Amino acid sequence: MESSLRVRRLNEVPSATDFASRIESENVPAVFSGCVKDWKAFSNWNPCNGGLDYLQERVGLCVVEAMLSDSAPVFNGDIRSHERVPLQFSAFIGLCKKHMHHSEDGSGVESDRHGLLESSSEYDSKPYEDAPQQIYLAQIPIINTETEERVQLGSLREDIQTPVFLEDKVLVSINLWMNNAQARSSTHYDPHHNLLCVVSGRKQVVLWPPSASPMLYPMPIYGEASNHSSVPLENPNFSNYPRAQCLMQHSQKLFLQPGDALFIPEGWFHQVDSDDLTIAVNFWWRSNVALNMSEHMDAYYLRIILRRFVDRVLPVPSLSEMENMKRHTGIVLKKGQVDHNDNALDQACERKDLKGKEVEQRFMSHVLEPLAVLALHELISLVHGHVNAAEQRQPVQSASTTASAANVKDECIKVVRQSSFSLEDDPVAKIFWTLHPITLKNVFLAMVKNFPRTLEALILHLLSPVGAEVLTRKFEGMDQLITEEERNNFYKAFYGAFDDQFAAMDAILNGKEVFAQQAYKNVLDKYLGVDWSGPKPGV
Repeated sequence: MESSLRVRRLNEVPSATDFASRIESENVPAVFSGCVKDWKAFSNWNPCNGGLDYLQERVGLCVVEAMLSDSAPVFNGDIRSHERVPLQFSAFIGLCKKHMHHSEDGSGVESDRHGLLESSSEYDSKPYEDAPQQIYLAQIPIINTETEERVQLGSLREDIQTPVFLEDKVLVSINLWMNNAQARSSTHYDPHHNLLCVVSGRKQVVLWPPSASPMLYPMPIYGEASNHSSVPLENPNFSNYPRAQCLMQHSQKLFLQPGDALFIPEGWFHQVDSDDLTIAVNFWWRSNVALNMSEHMDAYYLRIILRRFVDRVLPVPSLSEMENMKRHTGIVLKKGQVDHNDNALDQACERKDLKGKEVEQRFMSHVLEPLAVLALHELISLVHGHVNAAEQRQPVQSASTTASAANVKDECIKVVRQSSFSLEDDPVAKIFWTLHPITLKNVFLAMVKNFPRTLEALILHLLSPVGAEVLTRKFEGMDQLITEEERNNFYKAFYGAFDDQFAAMDAILNGKEVFAQQAYKNVLDKYLGVDWSGPKPGV
């Protein structure tokens, strides 16, 4: 876990200004120890001090919507995995009292009906007495600014004080969470900022930043539980969810004692384990980002966000990767086994064979640094290797060398069309990626001067979509490092090596667009669970 994303624990409650500037704005969780110990609820609701009787007296007649799950103690947020059932609050209090009685006498057996309320109400506890642990009061509204008619426990509001650092926030809701037996919520994130306050009992919370979403396999964005992970963390199947093997490396675990409060920023995944008879209250409010996002800007923001994801498809090469590249190309050069024939692509040049050592001698002392010589040798090898393979598949016709060159080009195009979108599996793209932009510039200038037809074949017929993306990124990096005059001279020389300069430009830009389409497809599948087949005609 990056140090900048580490949860902070504060022993003093911050002011509204400090919270907004130092905590909320950073979108990193924070624990406020003892934050709610001065609430009336902290003493009045404590089951060990008659809190259940107090709650029964205050809201016992209210009918709440309880979560009933066969998968308890794990309560999954997916609506297909549980039922929402009406239950009189006093009936749930009865289940809690019964659980306390069994815990105190150590029997663990339902020996009598001590503590259960005899009720003839249609919302009583009788249907759930055999499995009381399957009932969980989750997200029962105390206030709700969006749907006031659904507020069920409004009379408890006076027992709760809004923390000073939230007094200027526009709250969406305040909710009660209460379980009579140990419970675990499935891993999910909230679309609002969240302050989780433990009134009684204890909670263990495991947190993941939004950037860990790919490892949590969120449910499809168009589904009813899109904010939940599809990975069952208690028993993950790594064959189905291979990225989940890295989950715990990106997680943080913390424990909340009675009186503690935890700020969970929007988008942070969390799994919450609650001890027996744990009571908590949470506050939800909209973040400044959500408040300030005008609807007419959504399409623009979506494009920016998708572009940022696409930019991450190609990682920045590490020093070790660059060293591996040097060793790999160095081994090939020392063997000197590849015979280069640039004139097979350029009939205007004198026909000659150039071995690796001759390439090195020809350029190393005049223009190119050693790594550039190695890269030049490797690129020439790749081009001629594909050309030779194409010639074997397509015999040269004696009538026209031009026609045979066209056939060779067609064969090369077929090879590129079948290439993968993996940088690791694309030797041309990998060579480009491991070179400094200025080094790659010098390699191209050497090819312009001495191997123009090889350069043409490289760009027009061996440049895969990944290679096109890498090449344009290298060009962008080069543009930042040289003067305008040097840029103009380079591009004039580079495109001047092609018989059809527009064809060269099209090959690069078309490849870049194909890469972008595939990258978008991968991003939508990986982060949003959307299977996208590409743009449709006319759209």
